[in-house]
Amino acid sequence: MAKLGFLGLGLMGYPMARNLLRAGHQVAVWSHTLSKARQLADSEGGMCCASPKEVAESADVIFLCVGDTEMATQVILGPDGIIEGARPGVVVADCSTIGVSESRQIGQALKAKGVDFLDAPVTGSTPGAEGGTLTFMIGGESTVFERIRPLLDPMGKKIYYCGAAGLGLQAKLTQNLILSNILMAFNEGMVLATKGGVDPELMLEILDNSAAKSGLISYKAPFVLSRNFTTNFSVKWMHKDVGLMLERAQELDIPLLLTGLTRQLFQAAIAAGHGEEDMCSTIKVLESFAGVEVTSQK
Repeated sequence: MAKLGFLGLGLMGYPMARNLLRAGHQVAVWSHTLSKARQLADSEGGMCCASPKEVAESADVIFLCVGDTEMATQVILGPDGIIEGARPGVVVADCSTIGVSESRQIGQALKAKGVDFLDAPVTGSTPGAEGGTLTFMIGGESTVFERIRPLLDPMGKKIYYCGAAGLGLQAKLTQNLILSNILMAFNEGMVLATKGGVDPELMLEILDNSAAKSGLISYKAPFVLSRNFTTNFSVKWMHKDVGLMLERAQELDIPLLLTGLTRQLFQAAIAAGHGEEDMCSTIKVLESFAGVEVTSQK
């Protein structure tokens, strides 16, 4: 049984921490919403903590999964943060999707205190977190990764070591770049087909049996056709990730032409009130322009 900490108990973090507890580990938990930490501690036998510092004082390995770069920086380096409670030799693994450069700076600040750091972003959305089938992309020292590798098993089934600090995040942003642009292509294609008179379900069958077949489309399309936009991965968080892609591209002097347009479409969805819905709700923006709804005709 390992002595672990978990900070951030949202759609992803709560089931990830729960899976660690159900695997038999001792887990100290914290959330901005204290009631979530209390609920998890009461239901699964964890330890509810009042601050990230308190979590760090009782854990040898600390995971966190929070919304953005600012949150991660505050939780790790801020007042009552992890850095104030962690002992030398502790490992911090950040499963959040944040800026590459900022993540490296966090790692350097922790290293100065003798604390090891990994960027460990995940993909798989809420179902993957619930089922313990997430994919991890890890950046940092390989020896540190090997030390904590078995602790990832209750949370994920695919674990990729990507290299030095920041490269886990680089891989995650690349994956989300492709995913978000595929989603926009799906939105445009389905609105075009529907407005042009093609049955959406027929169009999906054609896509599934052509070179345009996509795992993302196969998974998300039924939700669109049933008009079920319950959040697995929200518009606002993908909008944030697309922004991180563009920031990273600017640092590397790479033009991301399609991705720039994709971010504007996500921004339009947020402006239209869909920010908290699942990212597949972005299709509503194009539907409103075209005056058509992509829905099951059965």
